[in-house]
Amino acid sequence: MNKLILSVIFALAISGYTANAQKKISPKLPVKEQTKTNVNLNQVNAVIDLNSVKDDKVSVTITPPKFTTSEIVFHIPKTVPGTYSTDNYGKLIDDFKAFDKSGKQLATSKTDDNSWKISNAQSLSKVTYNVNDTFDSESGKGFGKDDIFSPAGTNILEGKNFVVNNHGFVGYFEDKKQLTEIPYKLTILHPATLHGATSLLDTNKSDTTDTFMASRYFDLTDNPIMYSKADYETFNVDGMEIVFSVYSPNGKHSAKELLPDLEKTMRAQKAFLGTINTNKRYTVLLYLSELGKKDAMGFGALEHHTSTTVVFPEVMDKEALGEQLRDVVSHEFFHTVTPLSIHSKEIQYFDYSNPKMSKHLWMYEGVTEYFANLFQVNQGLITADEFYERMTGKINNASTLNDTMSFTEMSANVLVAPYKDQYLNVYEKGALIGMCIDIIIREKSNGERGILDLMKKLSKEYGVDKPFDDAELFDKITKLTYPEVGAFLNTYVAGTTPIPYDVYFAKMGVVNSKVPVPVNPFLKDQSTPYITVNPNTKEIIVIPSTKLNNFMTGLSLKGGDIIVSINDKPYNLDTIYDLIIESQNWKEDDTISVKIKRDGVEKAITGKVKLDYDETDGYQFSDTSKEKLNAAWLKG
Repeated sequence: MNKLILSVIFALAISGYTANAQKKISPKLPVKEQTKTNVNLNQVNAVIDLNSVKDDKVSVTITPPKFTTSEIVFHIPKTVPGTYSTDNYGKLIDDFKAFDKSGKQLATSKTDDNSWKISNAQSLSKVTYNVNDTFDSESGKGFGKDDIFSPAGTNILEGKNFVVNNHGFVGYFEDKKQLTEIPYKLTILHPATLHGATSLLDTNKSDTTDTFMASRYFDLTDNPIMYSKADYETFNVDGMEIVFSVYSPNGKHSAKELLPDLEKTMRAQKAFLGTINTNKRYTVLLYLSELGKKDAMGFGALEHHTSTTVVFPEVMDKEALGEQLRDVVSHEFFHTVTPLSIHSKEIQYFDYSNPKMSKHLWMYEGVTEYFANLFQVNQGLITADEFYERMTGKINNASTLNDTMSFTEMSANVLVAPYKDQYLNVYEKGALIGMCIDIIIREKSNGERGILDLMKKLSKEYGVDKPFDDAELFDKITKLTYPEVGAFLNTYVAGTTPIPYDVYFAKMGVVNSKVPVPVNPFLKDQSTPYITVNPNTKEIIVIPSTKLNNFMTGLSLKGGDIIVSINDKPYNLDTIYDLIIESQNWKEDDTISVKIKRDGVEKAITGKVKLDYDETDGYQFSDTSKEKLNAAWLKG
């Protein structure tokens, strides 16, 4: 899972910040062969009706297998894999009822937020209920701490869009054990104008009925479906078919325009991974939300075996959206390595009602996040200095969290305080743990192997259907690598000792030093801009009576100038966020053209980008004796 926190600048721009004084082709594709299951009596049949939306709810009918017990419990998940939070999807359920064959209603009682006890279960023929969506519950003003993370949530927008994360719609039964390991048949009734994008196989040829089979409950919930007007593109990467489906409510973005960035990224990822990823197909679902309305506000993505669900604001421009899409999809796609191919029994046999968490978030999220950065320098998408800068940022972010808390202890208890408050460290210190292990293996093998080699060996040892015991992983990793790796894991991952990052960087010839960092040309800092807006005209204005920076003076801009366009792209209050984000990518001495309005007269200015710089602690390569080893680490 990857969560994105938008900057303060974005929030100010969206709220109108004014600093005074200052084909018939369906995108449904087959899943792996093992998920195909013939209909039989020992399965759960679920029907979701997207045609009859009432009070922004859809109806669900569940037909169970035959029970012999007098009581049965029906559950909707409390927590789902990949989210590491307690979300209680049962709060979305209304009007829960149970019936026998004759249509007589059976007695039911709600036992907790996510569970219903059904009496006379041996007579049970079906259960019915209505489902609310999660996107509408978000405030429209921001993403609250109690909201369900949007990529793991659901959307019901009649006739336009349905985000069907199946764990929000379909539950499971439990008598003496959870009945999550039996097959599921899912039927979805939908308008003919909407197509379902998913990695599941639709076995129904109808334009209005889709039928999917899943070998178990996990496979059902592991395959999200997005219904919308067909807007998708496909491409093939080394035998893997990729489907990219986009929902843009106002038509600002399309799959076709965003495809090049995504395709470039995924080709680079496949080149980096080599044969470790053997998926035959992969689906990326992109939902773009409308800010200021009751819509999704938890921006980021959630991984699955053969797909990723992504949520971003539609207001983002193409360049900014493409950049964010690259970062989050790259993270989620690497989850196909871990935990999807390498995971513990806690994940393989996930308890949706009373989850037991694995100790190894350092690997599931941390190594995944490390790969999402390493592959970019490995494939030439970023420079070595940019890679060091990213790792420096993670060191700084990790320092704001509890650096002496055992990472394995935090992982095993991540759903409860005080451990859940440290969850974000999986993306910071977790990635740095992956980096240090990579460095140790590179040093000990004279650059011939790294952490990717380790993950390939673990994937071969275990795989999708063979989980490991949580307690055995460190010993297995040590056996596959070096004693030094085992010592690191026990000292810095299971233990409470902070990691001495300088020691590990130095092994690769990289030392701590002062490095120059460019300052955004429109911001002194996050709270002090050089520009403001006129609330009546929405024009962007250089703030008067302010000492201007190198960017402004280099182009002879003055206080009171109205910025009309830059590089022939017009800007105003509605697109000020685009301007801030795009300017982050400007490099020193880039050619730039600015159209301004000064004293009512438009003027075109052409020049070079001149930036201000801050010095900050960072890392740079300096030990030439380690040049070969450094190259093996970053490029090998």
